[in-house]
Amino acid sequence: MSHVIAAVSTGKLVSAIGILRLSGDGAIQVASQVFRGKNNKPLDQAPNHKMVLGQLLDEDGNILDEILAVVARGPHSYTGEDTVELQCHGSPAVLVAGLEALFHCGARSALPGEFTKRAFLNGNLDLTQAEAVIDLIEAETAEAARNAAGQLGGSIFRKIHPLYDNLTGICSHFHAVLDYPDEDIPAFTMDAFKQTIGTGANDLGAMLSTFGRGQILKSGIGAVILGKPNAGKSSLLNALAGFDRVIVTDTAGTTRDAVTERVMLGSLLLRLTDTAGIRDSSDEIEQMGVVIAEKAATQADLAICVFDGSRPLSPEDYRVIDTAEQAGVAIAVINKSDLPQAFTPSDLPFDMIVPVCAKTGDGLDLLSNAAELCFPEGDIPCDGSMLTNARQAEAVARAQTALNNSMQSLALHMTPDAVLVDVEEAMLALGEITGRTMREDITREIFSRFCVGK
Repeated sequence: MSHVIAAVSTGKLVSAIGILRLSGDGAIQVASQVFRGKNNKPLDQAPNHKMVLGQLLDEDGNILDEILAVVARGPHSYTGEDTVELQCHGSPAVLVAGLEALFHCGARSALPGEFTKRAFLNGNLDLTQAEAVIDLIEAETAEAARNAAGQLGGSIFRKIHPLYDNLTGICSHFHAVLDYPDEDIPAFTMDAFKQTIGTGANDLGAMLSTFGRGQILKSGIGAVILGKPNAGKSSLLNALAGFDRVIVTDTAGTTRDAVTERVMLGSLLLRLTDTAGIRDSSDEIEQMGVVIAEKAATQADLAICVFDGSRPLSPEDYRVIDTAEQAGVAIAVINKSDLPQAFTPSDLPFDMIVPVCAKTGDGLDLLSNAAELCFPEGDIPCDGSMLTNARQAEAVARAQTALNNSMQSLALHMTPDAVLVDVEEAMLALGEITGRTMREDITREIFSRFCVGK
């Protein structure tokens, strides 16, 4: 028996619609105490997955709102239990009063991610699908949403499940022969399973190869804007962000600390950091900002180096060039293209050089094109087959290593029990991905990322 849980599933801000969600044995009975149907029928007579018009009542039976109620009886519900959704107008005050009424009638407050956790524990979702729920909620691009939706549909599970079953078959065959020598069981030879193990290791390697692109898809590209003071770095960040994210003045050294904003550059999501102008300074605080800027470059996937095209290249500019070499990829932006130019693009040692005017936005399309050339999409479809989760990637890597070790043991003609130690290690890692070998600490960490009501 599972206790009835309840929560607001639509956030705390004013919206057109607000949803109160319940799940657990007795959820329909609890909800019926705060819902009065316009058809005068009790909620436990409502058909599955059909909206019923009625009124939401507070603890004292007063009408709070005109709402719709939807009943989904287990196991044909999201959680696998009896669930009810009360769809109200999105007034936070109404939702809070409705939630308090549900608590008064016997429900308790849902924990973060408890609805999805119940779906996992009841077998409606595997662990990869549960993790895809939060990825879908947090998706910032259409491509990321499509990939998360594919994983929610079971794409990762469908890749892992057959291999796990094949490895289970190998181990069970070995132990059956070992434990029941007098039974008519086909003889066990590891050579018969070389192809299964080798193909599995290759398939896991192919999955792992998508993780780099998957991280970019999910989290964006870590990018840093570098340049000397007054080159136009902050103006460029504001132009890309679409609003005045940072202060822009004619005074050199205005930016002292790193300022980060998530922006779209063409089809790419950037975690874009504006930094202090790189130069020698007697100002201790400004010099600390320069150190932060140079450190940010070493951690960045992309450095956007801004040069003032209206002024000749200076020692500070060459220091910027040296700093940019620490980043994964660098693009030169010659800013202030609306003014007479004091040097030519050939004076800069960059493969990608783009003229822009951060003040007017001219040339930002060229910068987008340059960035997309540096980070091409490749031929990996955004259908859920792209590995985006660091926990899953680490487990895939462990499973691949274990299978490769077992192949080496086979090549050395080691005994089957020695080979199967690595096969079982691979199974353990694969089981952690889907939840078949569930560890409490793993599930606790996963569901702690969710918000209440999901």
